[in-house]
Amino acid sequence: MFHLFSSLKNSSTQGQLHQNRTTGMWMGAASMAGSWVAAGPTIASFMFVWAMIQQYCPQAVLRFFKKYWRRLMNYFHPYIQISIHEFAGERLKRSEAFIAIESYLSKNSSNTAKRLKAEIGKDSTNLVFSMDDHEKVTDEFQGVKVWWVLNRTGSSTKPDNSYPSPDKRYYTLTFHKKHRSLITEPYLKYVLSEGKEIRVRNRQRKLFTNGSGGRWSYSHTMWSHIVFEHPATFDTLAMEAEKKQEIMDDLQTFTSSKDFYARIGKAWKRGYLLYGPPGTGKSTMIAAMANLLNYDIYDLELTAVKNNTELRKLLIETTSKSIIVIEDIDCSLDLTGQRKKKEEKLKDDEKEKPSKESSNKEDESSSKVTLSGLLNFIDGIWSACGGERLIVFTTNYVEKLDPALIRTGRMDKHIELSYCSFESFLVLAKNYLNLETHPLFDQIKELIEDVNITPADVAENLMPKSPKDDLEKRIHKLIQTLQEAKEAAIVEESQEANTAESTTTYLQSQTEARTR
Repeated sequence: MFHLFSSLKNSSTQGQLHQNRTTGMWMGAASMAGSWVAAGPTIASFMFVWAMIQQYCPQAVLRFFKKYWRRLMNYFHPYIQISIHEFAGERLKRSEAFIAIESYLSKNSSNTAKRLKAEIGKDSTNLVFSMDDHEKVTDEFQGVKVWWVLNRTGSSTKPDNSYPSPDKRYYTLTFHKKHRSLITEPYLKYVLSEGKEIRVRNRQRKLFTNGSGGRWSYSHTMWSHIVFEHPATFDTLAMEAEKKQEIMDDLQTFTSSKDFYARIGKAWKRGYLLYGPPGTGKSTMIAAMANLLNYDIYDLELTAVKNNTELRKLLIETTSKSIIVIEDIDCSLDLTGQRKKKEEKLKDDEKEKPSKESSNKEDESSSKVTLSGLLNFIDGIWSACGGERLIVFTTNYVEKLDPALIRTGRMDKHIELSYCSFESFLVLAKNYLNLETHPLFDQIKELIEDVNITPADVAENLMPKSPKDDLEKRIHKLIQTLQEAKEAAIVEESQEANTAESTTTYLQSQTEARTR
């Protein structure tokens, strides 16, 4: 009985203690809420006064107080901050340090950051994470902790400009001042080298193009891109094996010649001119070059470039390990005879003066890129900004191009892509039919040496059009096409011979008539 009364007494005591604690917690919360309510007017008054000071106090006075306030705080603040901005210099080019740090922190931020940005990684098989704006992550190096923050300043509209100024992004590195030598030298070198390696591992090749009508700003690039996934390789390229090997050796020698180009005092770039009839594989060659070297491709549309200044800006924004392509350059702009036609144009302008409105509309819509501007783009002073770049021109009519545009030093290697040979056919047969030999290949060899047919036409005949198109049917279809092309060529030669003969007869008769 005594134990029973004791247990009841203890339970009642514990219940009273729990009630007292709960009551104390509620009283504490109420007291804290009352304190915040009491401090509300004070905070509002302070914010009002601060807003009035910022609005009416002269900026020079504010800058003066901020300057000395920071100096005063530095005496008591034991931490150092380093800022790495996204754009360096005059904001013409993205900072390599910023890109390397972004790649380095992508590995660390995925484990510690609470807000992340995700992008498709290499080969579109995984996601690559990076820290979001205003996010903070902690890193450790040799037992020393540092803090990284990605900052973004908001845009603001200037009085003399209707466009808002672009946002600025920068990383802030914070660490204790006693570790200055450790952080500023070994740690930052480690971060940059590790970031570059991570970037190479996660790098996804891209296909860029320049748009028209977009407004350029320092933080918005003039290029837009998609993932480059073209499957072409030199193994699948319809070309003679010896010629393919020569091109591959030239490309691989270029990629390993950084020190050589620096020693001879030349920008690390190389020009290639691909010429030949339509359908001979010029675009496929570019894709194979990019896949061989693991380069990005910048497909430059000259007709969308307003002037030489915009062309220079596009060049500055290209990265290393890239191929700058101008396809069908003979059709892109009238660059072939500008110097010859300059005097004729001046004479025509004196004779015919169109209305001001129509001429202004034409000037706004048409490109003003000149041959001189394009030549400076290829090998001028600005072409040395960046390195390890290929410049590739393609054309169907090489004879139309200005010799100054394709001379050695600008277009260093000229590659002719001609009609399909039998060796090229064997590559296509391996690709489309998975055959290396066939009894009908001898007949195809005789026909293909007598006619001009492009690899694209051969590939079209070897392409299955329905489930019923087996190998034999496709081979016979190609033979039929080659025979028809041969007959058409014979008819054309006969017509040309008859035309030439009739012309000769007519001229002879005219000569005899005059002598009489």
